[in-house]
Amino acid sequence: MRIVIRSKDVRLFIPIPLRLAGVAIACIPERAVREMQNALPAPYGKDIDKKFLRQAYRECYHVLRQFKGLEIINVTAHDGTYVSVRL
Repeated sequence: MRIVIRSKDVRLFIPIPLRLAGVAIACIPERAVREMQNALPAPYGKDIDKKFLRQAYRECYHVLRQFKGLEIINVTAHDGTYVSVRL
């Protein structure tokens, strides 16, 4: 995954390995998971936990690798700030 941020003062290029997402899921605090559960409608909120997120990541990892180069986010602000996230 590549994150590109460009503005008048800053030019950032951050390469992030897709495998690092598994580590990021492990670092999510339980409090944040509870907030996600409360934000979702009643029948779905109770199903979201760290175990589910890890399993969803494992299932999607190979599919995401097939779409390498796919641009997920492309935002340009009025002040010229540009943000791009590519797989």
